[in-house]
Amino acid sequence: MSEHPRTVRHRGGTGARAVALPLVLATAAATLAYGAAPGTAAPAPVVAAPVAAAAAPAWATATADGFASVDALGQNGTYGGRDGAIVTVRTQAELERYATAAEPYVIVVAGTITMNPVGKEIKVASDKTIVGSGTSGHIVGGGFFLGQGVHNVIIRNLTIRDAYQGVWNDKDHDFDAVQMDGAHHVWIDHNDLRNMADGLIDVRKDSTYVTVSWNRMSHNNKAFGIGWTENVLTDITIHHNWIRETEQRNPSTDNCAHAHLYNNFLEDTPGTDITSSYGNYARGGTRMVLENSYFQGFRNPVTKDATATLVQRGSVFSGTSGRNESGGTAFDPRTYYAYTLDRAADVPALLKSGAGPRGSIGTTTASGTATGTATSGTIASGAATGTAAPVTGATAAALPAAAATTLTVAKDGTGQYRTVQAAVDAVPANNPSRVLISVKPGTYRETVKVPSNKPHVTVQGTGGSRKDTVIVFNNAAGTPKPDGSGTYGTSGSATFTVQADDFQARNLTISNDFDERANQSLAGHQAVALRTAADKVLLDGVIVEGDQDTLLLDTAAKERLGRVKVTNSYVVGNVDFIFGRATALIDRSVITLKKRWDGSSGGYVTAPSTAAGRNGILIADSAVNGDVSDRTFHLGRPWHAGGDASLDPQTTVRNTTLSAAVRTTPWTDMSGFSWKDDRFAEYRNTGPGAGSASSDRPHLTDARATAQAVDTWLGDWTPTAS
Repeated sequence: MSEHPRTVRHRGGTGARAVALPLVLATAAATLAYGAAPGTAAPAPVVAAPVAAAAAPAWATATADGFASVDALGQNGTYGGRDGAIVTVRTQAELERYATAAEPYVIVVAGTITMNPVGKEIKVASDKTIVGSGTSGHIVGGGFFLGQGVHNVIIRNLTIRDAYQGVWNDKDHDFDAVQMDGAHHVWIDHNDLRNMADGLIDVRKDSTYVTVSWNRMSHNNKAFGIGWTENVLTDITIHHNWIRETEQRNPSTDNCAHAHLYNNFLEDTPGTDITSSYGNYARGGTRMVLENSYFQGFRNPVTKDATATLVQRGSVFSGTSGRNESGGTAFDPRTYYAYTLDRAADVPALLKSGAGPRGSIGTTTASGTATGTATSGTIASGAATGTAAPVTGATAAALPAAAATTLTVAKDGTGQYRTVQAAVDAVPANNPSRVLISVKPGTYRETVKVPSNKPHVTVQGTGGSRKDTVIVFNNAAGTPKPDGSGTYGTSGSATFTVQADDFQARNLTISNDFDERANQSLAGHQAVALRTAADKVLLDGVIVEGDQDTLLLDTAAKERLGRVKVTNSYVVGNVDFIFGRATALIDRSVITLKKRWDGSSGGYVTAPSTAAGRNGILIADSAVNGDVSDRTFHLGRPWHAGGDASLDPQTTVRNTTLSAAVRTTPWTDMSGFSWKDDRFAEYRNTGPGAGSASSDRPHLTDARATAQAVDTWLGDWTPTAS
């Protein structure tokens, strides 16, 4: 997850700014909501009239983290073309027209653009956002060039590929995906860069205030070079990138004043034609800080010149060989911006699920209103990532102007309300349109309930990280109610309860910190952090943490449909900590296993209580891991609530990385009900906890897996961040 700063001050200067940032993951890092898929517009670009930032989609108003966020050189962070018109392009001529224009633009690349001639690098002017429409935005056979003085440029969600001319160490074709010569304030985020003739990214000639995050860089001789100057001026942040099957410059940092590398995954797969010669390289006068990255199979994973300084901490080296060096004092990145690290052990799963192009964004009409139906592809750009990803903080998704109502919450009294519940109470009954409750960083010790007569509510943290805004309480099932009317029970113990349809939460932590050790005499240790009992609930870039019964995915009644999507998020617990009768999709997230109060390992991830004929819990493209003992956790067991034999509990785990904590027989019985009588299955999972199909470990056939897919699980509801 990459994290974004709330306030940045550069080198003792006085300039500070509040930063509204997209979610990044965490796997993170670490997810941005890209709106609707492109429609069937005519080939000419669809040009939107300039729109106010409050009315623009989140992908159009996103701003950078890391050094690209720093106020310097007359540029207050990196926000690209958010103040300009939104245009959709489908040809090289259209792309060049807007990318080279003097005025700001958000340029949506909707489809594949093949460069002519091969190797063409479009000269991007300042104040531009160039963003791919979902995963369809491809630049083939060329890339982008940012020249001297170009600034405030964002390149996101694109695939830039295939300028390779057949000569491996090609000296004649200097074709890069992105090249900078003297640019500043540039953010390169969530792209897929591969198979180019020279480097994938070149940051040259004193280019500075650059952030490179959540990209996939692969299948190339040279991945990422920085420097080529005698001056020691470049400031750069490189986080949550998956660099694999590249030989050199992974990256090479030459004479960088400040190079901050964290939560990157460098992978050299054995048996392929491409072999790494070195990994992270601090050259010349570089000062580098390297934190919590993961190196798999790399030769010479970390190297430095005698003149460079390099501080290492927290990284994992698996199957590496050769030089692994450090030395000197370097610098403290937090002098310049805030960030939060994902665990190095989580990084491979985070980036495999969260790096590269994500989601889909919509075309735009002349009035600036997005069209189409969105898939909730979100980017953990400030992890996830999926911490997972870290899976970091999310931007306040701007609401359409006609529907915009924003209520602010701040503990220190700088908002309209001091508690989240007070803001919920202020939402009018049966409100017809979206209400955004914007919660400033802080720890809010309270219980919150969004009642059924207050639909269309979004609760969103405004900090740089989902960890900055925490809603927490400590009730348990056995906790006596203050009025003496009994105990709370499991569902009543929830810190946060959602009973209203079309609810969304983003960029915050919801926690139940009930202390089991201190309350052993109390009957009923179930302690819910979040309970949803509504339909069309989207949890995007959140942390939900507890011990037993963390996340209750419920419905308003047994006969009522309740659909929930959890994406780019973390769910933490130990016993039945994802449970209930809702139809739930947990996508591109990290499920973190936690030891029990006495230090022992053992538990159950899911306990579905699905009604017959309905979909239950689907975990897809995620990771299941944690600091627990091997072979101690079941993936699930059937909860027949109240002994109801008519229920047909269902959990499917597919395309997910399973740690060794998962038992070889991952399903088990519950309260006299056999899991084999219900619906439990896996499909194409990986990792040390995965296993082959057997009678004790059923796997879906390809045909059944097609029917249990991410894009069909929630029926006719396509979640859209708003």
